[in-house]
Amino acid sequence: MKRRVPAAALALLLVLAGCSAGSSATVPDDGSTLAVGFTAEPASFDLTRSDGVAIPQALLYNVYEGLVRLDAEGRVQPLLAQRWTVSQDRTVYDFHLRPGVRFSNGAPFTAEDVRFSLMRVKTDWTISLKSKMDVVSRVDVVDPLHARVVLSRPSNNWLFDMTSRVGIMFSPTGVADLANQPVGTGPYQVAARRRGDSIVLRANPAFRGPEPAYRTVYLKYYRDPTALNNALLSNGIDVITIAAPDSIPQFEADTRFTVTQGSTNSEVVLAYNNAKAPLNDPRVRRALTLAVDRKAVVATTWAGRGTVLGSMVPPTDPWYEDLSGLVPHDPAAARALLAEAGPLPTLRLRIPNLPYAVSAAQVVAAQLADVGVTVNIEPLDFPAVWLKQVFTDHDYDLSIIQHVEARDVTTFGRPAYYWGYDNPGIRAQLTEADTGTAAQQIDVMRRVARTLAQDAAANWLFLVPNVVAAKKKVTGIVRNQVSESFDLTALGHT
Repeated sequence: MKRRVPAAALALLLVLAGCSAGSSATVPDDGSTLAVGFTAEPASFDLTRSDGVAIPQALLYNVYEGLVRLDAEGRVQPLLAQRWTVSQDRTVYDFHLRPGVRFSNGAPFTAEDVRFSLMRVKTDWTISLKSKMDVVSRVDVVDPLHARVVLSRPSNNWLFDMTSRVGIMFSPTGVADLANQPVGTGPYQVAARRRGDSIVLRANPAFRGPEPAYRTVYLKYYRDPTALNNALLSNGIDVITIAAPDSIPQFEADTRFTVTQGSTNSEVVLAYNNAKAPLNDPRVRRALTLAVDRKAVVATTWAGRGTVLGSMVPPTDPWYEDLSGLVPHDPAAARALLAEAGPLPTLRLRIPNLPYAVSAAQVVAAQLADVGVTVNIEPLDFPAVWLKQVFTDHDYDLSIIQHVEARDVTTFGRPAYYWGYDNPGIRAQLTEADTGTAAQQIDVMRRVARTLAQDAAANWLFLVPNVVAAKKKVTGIVRNQVSESFDLTALGHT
């Protein structure tokens, strides 16, 4: 069976690939134009065949839309669907569509496009996320503005998943060249592309709503975080998401900029190979977790700005609880457990050769040494070597990686996933959470998160913050980054 690469790793893959870019496009300095800087450049525009965050970051909600979307608090809101109803058994969704919607090529948006789009995920998409549509049994066209989606079983996750790229609506007339010519219903369309430099979005004349505040948006790509920062400081661009935490005070002290900090889905995780000795012993995993001071890791890796976690649930998820104190930093307790478990071999901490992972690994190795555990840090070339040896071959004891996919706590229900965690009770609870009522889902998912923490299935070090620096003229910056999109639709100017 062909193994799939995790969304988190692929997002990082694209960040790394984007480091070769150095934008030089000239942006007109007028009130209708905006320039946003990134380091992750899309290799193509076809998000049905290319994993990673870079494509939906640019296109989701801006060029492409779905029936529903996420707001900044992680709640599902209407988009191309005005409203929807759910059957009593929660397997039938009736979506009532907005009238007068057209794709950027002029084709009208109807229920036929809903059927085409959702069934195409099942038949034509190749990326790992396509499995999120497996629960769809069929799509019926009741009338041109009424689509009925029938699920094979109740699923609380399905509507949430529809806010992501798998819920994008396509026209049969607009999929001939997805890699180069996206055709969507959003407020923007792709006007130009300069590989290694920039993408230009312009207001979509076929858009149903008001014209966006910025008629033209340049998405500009830079070789590394330093070049990105310099572009904002030199007035070459207007907005960046800060990737180098040490630079935040510089922007906060500069009166030209507004700096906002919010939450993300991006957990930095100290992964344990649960399927292999000695990490298959829960006493060893718990001891290693007790030995690590996560606040010290955040201080070194993200200048103290990350959120310390206790399980793989960010604060924007409805079942979030602060579990950071459940397995506290306690070196004495760690030594006692290690004495009970017996002597450990030298552990291999195999990490991607990326700055955050290298910094975190040094702190973790020093703290484990304090309780008598010897760790060899092995930086691996990312993406190729890390993905092959750690993710695919599971050839590691410990690793550190950033996971960006929303609600990815469910990966602990997959024993074949790279951390090798095999707990039938967790799998049963995840199924119960997905098929139960919304209230039951929250209760069960809290139990899942607590069980994973108590079992030390991994060590969730911290949640990466969403820190955005923008020129004062730019308004409407979204504080929390909880979807795959860098959403341009709410931005305005003074």
